Amino acid sequence: MTKATPHIQPNGKKIAKTVLMPGDPLRAKYIADNYLENVEQFNEVRNMFGYTGTYNGKEVSVMGSGMGVPSIGIYSYELYNFFDVDTIIRIGSCGALQENVNLYDVIIAQGASTNSSYVEQYNIPGHFAPLADFELILKAKQKADDIGATTHVGNILSSDTFYNADPTFNEQWQRMGVLGIEMESAALYLNATYANKKALGIFTVSDHILRDEATTAEERQNSFTQMMEIALEIAE
Repeated sequence: MTKATPHIQPNGKKIAKTVLMPGDPLRAKYIADNYLENVEQFNEVRNMFGYTGTYNGKEVSVMGSGMGVPSIGIYSYELYNFFDVDTIIRIGSCGALQENVNLYDVIIAQGASTNSSYVEQYNIPGHFAPLADFELILKAKQKADDIGATTHVGNILSSDTFYNADPTFNEQWQRMGVLGIEMESAALYLNATYANKKALGIFTVSDHILRDEATTAEERQNSFTQMMEIALEIAE
């Protein structure tokens, strides 16, 4: 196990086998402060906070990933390959595309379509579909049902563009049945697959792209508790 990388420097602090990974490092701090016991901070490089503690007796880490495929691509690669992490569960917000998906619903990302070129590094002779770990999907759906969360399981889009110059961009992905848009999971799923590790993305709908509905930044940071609880409960 690597002691440090340019981006993660634990200084002897432990990183658990399962890491919850929100994009926002302040959401990582919120989870550590409100859900974990016996917490130690293992990373603060570039203010990308990482913490390890226990949840119901299980050792769990939580760390921010930053925004976009390149950022989570770096952090998840290092966690899987240099710090012996087995499972990363991304928890974040997304914009809904389908009419039956509403604000605060939970999306469990079975697959992650993308307009990113991240997959090209593998020189695959075709179009590879990045998928989550099936056992994690099953566990997450069961736990979501147990707590009464409104959930949707299916395909999401990891987009490299937040502001897209093509006015038909969202409608084209909606037509293909994509549930929502975020910016990271495809890289996470690809890294997990290539390293023979596990990954899953669980999202709270923060806005509805086609209905012009949105939550506030404070709500996104502090109020999306169902996805956090689902991820913590299925942490291995």
